[in-house]
Amino acid sequence: MTAPDKTPADMNGRRDADVPEVGDTTVHDKVERRKTRTVMMAGVPIGSGHPIPVQSMTKTKTADWKATVEQILRYEEAGCQIVRCTANDEDAANALKKIKENIHIPLVADIHFQHKLALIAVKSGVDKIRINPGNIGNKEKVSEVLKACKDNGIPIRIGVNAGSLEKDIMRKVGYPTSDGMVESALRHIEICNEHNFDDVIVSLKSSDVFMMMEAYRKLAKLCDYPFHLGVTEAGTSWQGTIKSSIGIGGLLAEGIGDTIRVSLTTDGAEEVKVGREILRSLGLVSFGVTLISCPTCGRLEVDLFRIAQEVEKAVAHIKTPLKVAVMGCLVNGPGESKEADIGISAGSGSAILYVKGESKGKISEAEIVPRLMEEIAALEAKLKPN
Repeated sequence: MTAPDKTPADMNGRRDADVPEVGDTTVHDKVERRKTRTVMMAGVPIGSGHPIPVQSMTKTKTADWKATVEQILRYEEAGCQIVRCTANDEDAANALKKIKENIHIPLVADIHFQHKLALIAVKSGVDKIRINPGNIGNKEKVSEVLKACKDNGIPIRIGVNAGSLEKDIMRKVGYPTSDGMVESALRHIEICNEHNFDDVIVSLKSSDVFMMMEAYRKLAKLCDYPFHLGVTEAGTSWQGTIKSSIGIGGLLAEGIGDTIRVSLTTDGAEEVKVGREILRSLGLVSFGVTLISCPTCGRLEVDLFRIAQEVEKAVAHIKTPLKVAVMGCLVNGPGESKEADIGISAGSGSAILYVKGESKGKISEAEIVPRLMEEIAALEAKLKPN
């Protein structure tokens, strides 16, 4: 494990050339972002139309800082831009210093039950503190955390979770509701306001997609703080990806959301890939190859399943934004292929190759993948900055 050696001007956390810049995004003109105040985290602006970072959380024991750093470096390779670690005891909270020194992206400490762990995390140099209003303790304890964060220029995320609302709220509402979640958030926003603490990000997470979306929509009308989006305990890769795509993607399409995390019962690098794909699908980030391929039907006369999978695997390393179409017949194939940067429209054991809307002639089925990759490499080289 090699310690990073670069510190860019826009971030207190370090990064190398392979970690995607938080500012590397393109906002789709159809998505009108919710107007919020701007919160600075490690020199990176969050909210107010700024780029939407993808976050994940470590799944190692935080006290084992070497294993945790190794996991975070893998997350970075997948495109993670913010990482959160649990600080569940003093050993974990103290380990955050070593973790921070050996990664390239902003580090968030996740605090539950013991507010003193937040104070240790602040001293360890983390870039943000996440507190759970349902279990962090009384107002005095929250105030102590706010003072430490304010003195050190560290923002706080008020992380409301439907599964751990305050007892008095639960007695009033009877069971988790979007109204109960909003009340919890507003209660702690008020505490922050009393201390003139404005560096606040809010999340309202639930495993119920509808409840989560409803809570964010309601709070969006009541405050202008940036929101961190997520469907908590979303599930395994398959179900969790679908739930998160609907919940996170639906809100982003409405302009709500300033950072995101996809919570899956799997490796965090997979969470990051799904999160980035949600952003890319909405035109909120521009990176790598967007592959367009048809679902196929009875008109298909080439092995498009194999071709599409081979192309997807071959372009996985490419960072230059490109659109590639792999189409199976003459119904939609020519149109999609012409609209893409590079595309093929297949026929009987062959295909027409298109580059930037122009036909480059007919190629055999065996030539499809190598010719596509040849044209992709040439266009990528042309588009790369000198």
